[in-house]
Amino acid sequence: MSSNALREDFPLLNSEKTIYLDNAATSQKPSSVIEAERNFYLNQNANPLRGFYPLSLEATKAYEDARRKVASFINAKTDQEIVFTRNTTESMNLVAYSYGLSFIKPGDEIVVSILEHHSNMLPWRMVAERTGATIKYLFCEPDGTISDKAIEEAITKNTKLVAIGQISNVLGCLNPVEKVIKRVHEMGGVAVIDAAQSAPHMPVDVQALDADFLAFSGHKLLGPMGIGVLYVKENILAKMPPFLTGGEMIESVTLEKVIYARGPQKFEAGTVNAAGAAGLAAAIDYINGIGFDEIMKKEDALTKRAIEKLSAIPHVHILGSNDYKNHHGIVSFTIDNVHPHDVSEVLSSDGIAVRAGHHCAQPLLKHLGVNSCTRASFMFYNTEDEIDALAESVSKIREKMGYGK
Repeated sequence: MSSNALREDFPLLNSEKTIYLDNAATSQKPSSVIEAERNFYLNQNANPLRGFYPLSLEATKAYEDARRKVASFINAKTDQEIVFTRNTTESMNLVAYSYGLSFIKPGDEIVVSILEHHSNMLPWRMVAERTGATIKYLFCEPDGTISDKAIEEAITKNTKLVAIGQISNVLGCLNPVEKVIKRVHEMGGVAVIDAAQSAPHMPVDVQALDADFLAFSGHKLLGPMGIGVLYVKENILAKMPPFLTGGEMIESVTLEKVIYARGPQKFEAGTVNAAGAAGLAAAIDYINGIGFDEIMKKEDALTKRAIEKLSAIPHVHILGSNDYKNHHGIVSFTIDNVHPHDVSEVLSSDGIAVRAGHHCAQPLLKHLGVNSCTRASFMFYNTEDEIDALAESVSKIREKMGYGK
């Protein structure tokens, strides 16, 4: 299907005149996702997992069906390896508080990629501070490349955990997570993978990766806000203590003893976001209906066009690789003598929505020698005309700011 045909499925894209190029922050939602949430509240609205009357059983089924759909989407061995959270940030904090504080000890090393979003960096800083462990960083080259040598030198026999994103939210580069996971397993540690930027755009197979933990957010994957996913290998999940305590995460409670639930329910205290889970399941159905082959083909073409057009504009500098194949729908750039916030404002005045700032990745930007940048990020529903409009607007920014042509 053409991008224009697909756009008919997205109400906001049809009702607004904004050229939406901030998809790495959150994606737009197709009607099927909106309807799935609406249908839950209209026809299934009861507290899941708690009642034995028909409505509650229907709510429970919708929730657990979504868990099974997520497990299939990322090829988990079992749906009991899927924990629902609010978002990737909560998923990482769950791992940090439950696994990190329980199993990381003084003198251990935690390795964090310099490319990380703060949500996959700050939790490990907290763990190191509380446990006496040491934080080490896995550095990249200016184009985002992480060398085999860097991996070997950073990950040693003292490394107990490595945190790395599959795709950088700033550079769009695909990181060598397979090599990182293999190396840390050889050293006896575990790997935490941030798939927030990869799961919406490419197949993610947790068994092929051999990931110990992997997280992503529904709202970047055409799904609702407020629903996220944490994958945990079943044998690791079994030994992790609860992150939150309260209703529905127990088997039994007496005045003397608590027996916690097994499986993902141990980490899903309180009333769950069942409507969000239903929406996420609908989003996965929508993505599967298009297919990642088609999605990747469309997004590669958009990225290639953006790189070519922006690179041809004087005073514009693309961060990361010069090869569009290493950007995966994300193009971050700077313009000489123009602050990214001003770039964003000018683009906004032309009806183009992008993100400007440090993108919750300040250590990476400092490593690259910049304080902030402008980021345009694409989804399969974007069009070549929108890329052209972006380039046309960018080409006039310096003149509008008083620098001349």
